Formats: sequence, structure tokens, C-alpha cells
Amino acid sequence: MGQNGQANMGDLPKRVAIVYDWVVKWGGAERVLLTLHEMFPDAPLYTSVYEPRSAGWAKVFPKIYAPKVVLNHKLFAWLLPIIFESYSFDDYDLVISVTSFAAKGIITKPGTRHICYCLTPTRFLWSHVDHYKTNLLGPVFNYLKYWDKQASSRPDKLIAISKTVQDRIKNYYHKDSEIIYPPVDTDYFVPSENPRVDYFLLVGRMESYKNSKKIIEIFNQTNERLIVVGSGSQNLILKTLAGKNILFVGQATDEKLREYYQHCKAVIFWHEEDFGIVPVEAMSCGKPVIGLNIGGVSETVINNKTGILISDESQELINAIKNFDSRKFDPKVIRDRALEYSKANFIGKLIKLCNIVI
Repeated sequence: MGQNGQANMGDLPKRVAIVYDWVVKWGGAERVLLTLHEMFPDAPLYTSVYEPRSAGWAKVFPKIYAPKVVLNHKLFAWLLPIIFESYSFDDYDLVISVTSFAAKGIITKPGTRHICYCLTPTRFLWSHVDHYKTNLLGPVFNYLKYWDKQASSRPDKLIAISKTVQDRIKNYYHKDSEIIYPPVDTDYFVPSENPRVDYFLLVGRMESYKNSKKIIEIFNQTNERLIVVGSGSQNLILKTLAGKNILFVGQATDEKLREYYQHCKAVIFWHEEDFGIVPVEAMSCGKPVIGLNIGGVSETVINNKTGILISDESQELINAIKNFDSRKFDPKVIRDRALEYSKANFIGKLIKLCNIVI
């Protein structure tokens, strides 16, 4: 964090609470929560749904407040605003919400400051309505949209995780926000002393919106070696489609994931994300990214320096794979780019903002 960061921490309020939409899985947003826990180890976590079996990472929090009845947050989305509005934060000086939906809608009194770390304005209400094809009835959908817009006015400060998200906040909520990119553990994800370039790498949940099926089909055509890290609802379908050049390794420990990064030719990240932590982890290991030129990846990857940015046309990905040459990329230049998104930078910027807000 650095000496200045440590000194400023002493000026921050001691009575802090952290709020998150739902604690049910592990992913990029959850890494943000663990970094907040490092900053505020005594802060409890408030949420609408807590699944201890699938969210073991959350056990580090000293206290987790959640309804005793475990709801399906997708089916009962309309209940989440009520849950978050029912919590009292009168005993806290500062509340930090991490949210892509309802956690920003907590109600605080004037003596409690609220900083919202916005992952994105609610996707199923605004930017990706067609993709989610929500089953919510018209009146319920319209109510949630109205509530969501009102809830965006409740934080004292809105933080966007990327320029992409900042633009959405302005477009849908008509609010200004400051960008603080999510933390990446650049101290852990480091280049290998003896790197190889054995295979291409695909990391993430195997879901339709991540273009996993198209990527598998393209690698079947190119016959290039691909290692797939992660699992999801499309696992069985993808394994059935995959040729012998594609290896599925399932979930990986951080240690194993680092090893996969270190020895790949490049990471494939051919879908839109609001930020996208995988490309930055790969770059932290000195490896380039072949990414879709939209969303967060278009902000973090520098074309022809730290990776190759392409459109969503299949032929462009095929060409990028076939013509890929590792010698065109300097691992040091790539890693230097990743260091801009370090955990230390995230903490330093958030401390500075907290001191201004408080």
C-alpha cells in the first residue's frame, strides 16, 4: 500500500460497513470485497442472499448480515430492494456498497456517508434487457426500473469500475462518477523465470454470453492447442464439441491459474465485460491478450503492444490465432501496463476518495 497509504488509513473512520448484492459465488467482484476487507478488517458484510457453501471466501468477514431464508436472487429480484432498505446503518460512519443492482439502494442518515462502487448500472433493467429476457411482469419491471434510478441518488459518491461503466452511469442514471479500476494482485501474478509458449488459454465461466461455443468451434478449425480453465452451464455442450486439441481443466487454484498464464501464448478474451480481470492478470504475468475491442478490455489492453484487439467477426479471431507471433510482444511492456491496475493503486485511490467524502 505504501507508507502514505498506511498513514492515511489512520484518518479513515473506524465504524465501517460493506454491502454487496448477493454472496453466492466467486469472481472478480468478490476480489474487490476481499480487498475492502483488508482495508477495513472489522467491517461486517451486509447482503440479500448468503450461500456459505458456494461462497466460502466470505468467511473472513467478522459478521455477515443476511436474511435467514435463502432466496433465489434471480427469481425474487423484486424483493431485494426491500431487504436492503430494511437494514439500519445508524451505527456506522461510512458504508461502502459494491453493486450491480440493489445494494446501492440502502438508506443512510446524514451522519453516515455512503460510497457506491458501481460494477454497472443494473444490466437486466438498462443495458442488456434483451440478453436477459427477464420474466418480470411489466408493472414489476417498470417499478424496479423506477426504484433503481431513484436508488442511484442515494450514495454520496458513485465510483465506476471503468470508463465503460462510467458512460452507462451517465447515460442511465444521469450521474457523474469517478473511475477507480478494480484491484489486480500484480504481486502474485508474475512472469515465470522460464516461460514457455505452449498453448492459447481461455479462462472464465463457461456461459453463452462469453462466446465460449464460438471460441471452441474456431479452435476446432485452427487445430491450435487451447486450455480451458473454469466451468459453467455450457460445460457439457462445449466438451462434446471440442476436438482433441482442446483440454478442459475445470476450476483451478490461484497457483495453478498463475502457471497457466505464465506458459501460454496468449489469453483469449472475446466477449464484452465491464472491466475484465482475467486480461489484466494475464498481462501481469507478461502475457498478451487477444480481446474483443469493446468494454473494459478495450481500456486495459493496448493494441499491438500488450495484445491484439479485434471485432466480433469470427474470421478476425481465426486470423489472430493463425498469425499470432509471441516475439512481437515484450513481456516487460505488458507487465508494466498491468501494474497500473495493482491492488496498491486501488487502495491508494480509494483512501484518497474516502478522505474527501468523509
